[in-house]
Amino acid sequence: MSATTPRIAVLAAPGAREQPYPQLHVFHDLGALLAAGPWDVLLLDQPGAQAGQALQQLRRAEGCRFLPIYCCRDQDDWCLALGDGTPPAQADALVAQWRLWRGRFALFNRGVAPERFDSRVLAWLWLRAAGEVRALRDTAVARHYRYPLLEVLAEEETVNDFVWLQLMAQQGWLQAGELVDRLRLCNRCGSGRLNYVDVCPECGDLDIARQPSLHCFTCGHVGPQELFVREGLLLCPNCLTRLRHIGSDYDRPLENYGCRHCQAFFVDARIEARCLDCGQVQAPERLRVREVRHYRLTDAGRLHCRQGLGEAGRTELTLLRLNLRGGREFAELLSWQIELVRRYGGPPFSVLGMRLHNLRTLGELRAHALIDGLLERLLEMVRETDRCTRASEELFWMLLPHTDAAGLASLRQRLTRPSGLLGDAAAHGIALSTVGFSAPQDLLEQEDGPLLLARLAGELE
Repeated sequence: MSATTPRIAVLAAPGAREQPYPQLHVFHDLGALLAAGPWDVLLLDQPGAQAGQALQQLRRAEGCRFLPIYCCRDQDDWCLALGDGTPPAQADALVAQWRLWRGRFALFNRGVAPERFDSRVLAWLWLRAAGEVRALRDTAVARHYRYPLLEVLAEEETVNDFVWLQLMAQQGWLQAGELVDRLRLCNRCGSGRLNYVDVCPECGDLDIARQPSLHCFTCGHVGPQELFVREGLLLCPNCLTRLRHIGSDYDRPLENYGCRHCQAFFVDARIEARCLDCGQVQAPERLRVREVRHYRLTDAGRLHCRQGLGEAGRTELTLLRLNLRGGREFAELLSWQIELVRRYGGPPFSVLGMRLHNLRTLGELRAHALIDGLLERLLEMVRETDRCTRASEELFWMLLPHTDAAGLASLRQRLTRPSGLLGDAAAHGIALSTVGFSAPQDLLEQEDGPLLLARLAGELE
């Protein structure tokens, strides 16, 4: 890897246009490109389907696993899952992105290269600010969806994608993003290849069919139309009443079914889900429901990557001492505190919001170092009973039980004074704004935790 200028290679299809980058090495064969490496940046100037196939091979190659790889033409789902989007139009912008990538790579895991599957996935996401583990629909697999990033980074390991993602989310390193689909899977083998069939509710046989039927108003009998026809007349087979006028003597039910196996007559069939892979027959409500989502790094996951994967104890200790909670859990705790105050009139509590301004002017790497320093200083101010959450890199919330308005004002004063939370960061143009709330005096009617946080965040803009 060059110190200042990246080595750039392009895998071009016949007739590809010329790229506006200097010192560009052009290849028309993937094998030749890999043999001539190592490279710092790769461009795929191919149709989307070809670029997607090339990306699968490149991400499995150790030297290209984490590299910035851009797709110059249309992008298919594999390109979206494994690539870095379209390349910048200007060479200077491409070099700037590569230098940022190189700086993040040096910062990851304190310079130790990722070796295990977990660390490889975290590293790939860490190197891309907007990186996601994206789900891809593929009817060739039993569950209809796959996660290409996990497949290419697994190497020879066997990984259950859905289970691994749920475990990482439970540990707090990944968070579920956009809901892509909701699947119903066989409760025996987990396959999504299911056939839903109508069967007879009496005997369970598949051989049923719709039959024209009549409903006698005199006795209420319902049966197949053929049983009502006798010698050219309509007679109820139950009470033998002659049926002359539809609407006054009889009518036709909307739908009726008959079973050719047991001769049962019924209005609604029973629905069964039959697995096409293992043959299991089950009621639809017995199927396993699974949500398919994209996943991305959490704030705790980013902190984990920066402080070192081999020092999980240190990372967990920092998060534990900060009492850092996920956004949903924090909002639920806040709603619970609000309900206590409404029902019992106390105990009082306060909420403190903090937003850092001008953080992006430092650059990403210096901003991360600043945030780590702020977390260390914040540890000195957080009590064991306080709860915290980070809505974003710039926005931080604290829930302060048994803290009235006077206590909140004192804490805000400590944070905003020159020797407070920012310290030397104020000299770099970084500013801190705070917003406070104290219950019960500031509580609005019918306001819950999420609404309160949204209202306070608007005051921090």
